[in-house]
Amino acid sequence: MVRIGITESDTNFLNYPAWIQGDGVEVIVLSYKNENKEDFSRCDGFLLSGGVDMHPSAYGNSRVDYPWATNFNGARDAFEREVFQYACLHEKPVLAICRGLQVVNVALGGNLIQDLQEQGFSNHRKGAEADREHLISVEPSSLLFSIAGQSQGLVNSAHHQGLDRIAESLRVSAWSDDRVVEAIEYKDFDQKPFFLGVQWHPERLRIQDSYTPFSMHIRQAFLDAAKPSNI
Repeated sequence: MVRIGITESDTNFLNYPAWIQGDGVEVIVLSYKNENKEDFSRCDGFLLSGGVDMHPSAYGNSRVDYPWATNFNGARDAFEREVFQYACLHEKPVLAICRGLQVVNVALGGNLIQDLQEQGFSNHRKGAEADREHLISVEPSSLLFSIAGQSQGLVNSAHHQGLDRIAESLRVSAWSDDRVVEAIEYKDFDQKPFFLGVQWHPERLRIQDSYTPFSMHIRQAFLDAAKPSNI
């Protein structure tokens, strides 16, 4: 049995357990509302989910009135940082999705672009009816390339912020055509526990040619890394 702790989101949360669970997989909901930190030790791996913007103070920015700013949730910011710190301390695998990728970059010393369009990038926000779609290019010799098995593909897009300064211990492993960071991992990923952060949403990716490499392959690699015998 592999036990995966998923941080609770107030929007679209059920997509994450529906995607990750299966034979031999148990989901443990890690809730900032309940602060069930006692469940951290039960988890073999951690999935940091998507959701609202981090409070700018988390990355040393005092501006809160930027375009498309959401309601902030300081309690969730603090709780998810503790989840990530626990995972690092105990060498547990981490998969970070959308907001989760941003949480990790900030936790390790990076910062964020507060609004992509304001800074001249294209619109990466969710469309009126569905997620947007765009091409990504994957860096060779990266963990992501070894997982996906291909250097390009279409992914979904539903975010308005992005990574700016990348934390010292991380590298970018995928970019969009307009050079928005789409994936991050450790520079020395082969010497550390599994970590992959993706800006897209593999848990709801429905693009036919990308569903397997940029969704299900990521899921399987994360679960393989979380198997107790591998930790």
